[in-house]
Amino acid sequence: MKGNEAIAEAAIRAGVDAYYGYPITPQSEVMEYLMAERPHLRTGMVVLQAESEVASINMVYGAAGCAKKAMTSSSSPGVSLMQEGISYIAGAELPCLVVNVARGGPGLGTIQPSQADYFQATKGGGHGDYRLIVLAPNSVQEQADFVSLSFDLAFRYRTPVMILSDGALGQMMEKVELPPQRERMTAEEIEAQYGHWATLGKPASRERNIITSLKLKAEQMEAHNLHLQRKYAQIQEAETRYQSLRCDDADYVLVAYGLSSRICQKAVDLARAQGIKVGLLRPITLWPFPTAPIAELARAAKGFISVEMSAGQMVEDVRLAVNGLRPVHHFGRMGGMITSPSQVLEQIKTLFLNPQASLNGGAH
Repeated sequence: MKGNEAIAEAAIRAGVDAYYGYPITPQSEVMEYLMAERPHLRTGMVVLQAESEVASINMVYGAAGCAKKAMTSSSSPGVSLMQEGISYIAGAELPCLVVNVARGGPGLGTIQPSQADYFQATKGGGHGDYRLIVLAPNSVQEQADFVSLSFDLAFRYRTPVMILSDGALGQMMEKVELPPQRERMTAEEIEAQYGHWATLGKPASRERNIITSLKLKAEQMEAHNLHLQRKYAQIQEAETRYQSLRCDDADYVLVAYGLSSRICQKAVDLARAQGIKVGLLRPITLWPFPTAPIAELARAAKGFISVEMSAGQMVEDVRLAVNGLRPVHHFGRMGGMITSPSQVLEQIKTLFLNPQASLNGGAH
């Protein structure tokens, strides 16, 4: 399946109640697949093309307020339009899934893949002190797997979750093992599990549930923010995910996520074949970021390269993790260009084995 199709089918099988979206390349197949599959006949899932990205994220807000499994998908400019709604959802502490199949920018940019939405995804994106859990798949299989995982995390912590894919992962076709069908929760099950916060109508047995991100008194707003920060600290402690490849004896460590991590896996093999001890640390959660594992590697490694399809965004978090103990460089392509394993290997040699070359313009 295509990555976009795998996300769509996994959503049906995850027992998602509602998808609201708006077409934009290179993610349109998510909604197209859902429309073609007619999941309202399979599971009762609602699929609706909204009039805009702003409308779709606010429809997600409404459905999430009823403790329904609600999601949307878009690509970079469309996700930009959703930022106000995402901030409202985070402030109201509602669970939902946002899928970003990222494309090159800034502006309208290109329909080619990019990782230049890292800042937007991991540093808030909208207004206020909030965070998203951000999962970064690097295969069609992970795009399918992360849908159920996203909803599990979203409901566990009552927070929006983002799957940050890209145009290449969304369009590439690979074998995928799909999960078994989960049944959608009944109204009675939702009331029993989430009735203490969801807006389901007020039974006589409890007080009203009021969902809002508005708190006009500064003292109340600060107390709410402190509550959110405690929750985010709990997420950082319990939900940091990463993959380590041949890092135990690595002199040089590549840090890469998504499509770039697959390129770096091959670069590690090429380097090892030439006797250069290179490893790969792949963040699976971009937030929470695997700061502690990178800091631990910095005690023995000689240097790091953050490989990204951007001008250099994740590299800032890598530098914070390394904390000046070792040199941290960035290597990336922009505007939809994708680097190659041989180019990554050449950067390793230029930056660490022939550093004089980098002084003459060899490093990006």
